Amino acid sequence: MNAPNLKIGPLPDTTPVKLTIAVDPHINADLELYAQIYEETYKEKASVAALIPSMLEAFLASDSGFKKVRKARGSQSKPSQ
Repeated sequence: MNAPNLKIGPLPDTTPVKLTIAVDPHINADLELYAQIYEETYKEKASVAALIPSMLEAFLASDSGFKKVRKARGSQSKPSQ
């Protein structure tokens, strides 16, 4: 029997990749303050570690130079569905 022709292909690998970074104390203080403001704003606690992926994603999405080069190389930031 042939495989059905589904609209979506196999799902991409979404296994998180763990990174370890070191930041200057003033950046850490700003990240901690951001997490505090996030909690005050949304009434939901989120650790700095939980917020950083969204921060990085927003930064990369807003960097027009990066987007231009990524497009020229035919790269995608998210797997297409």
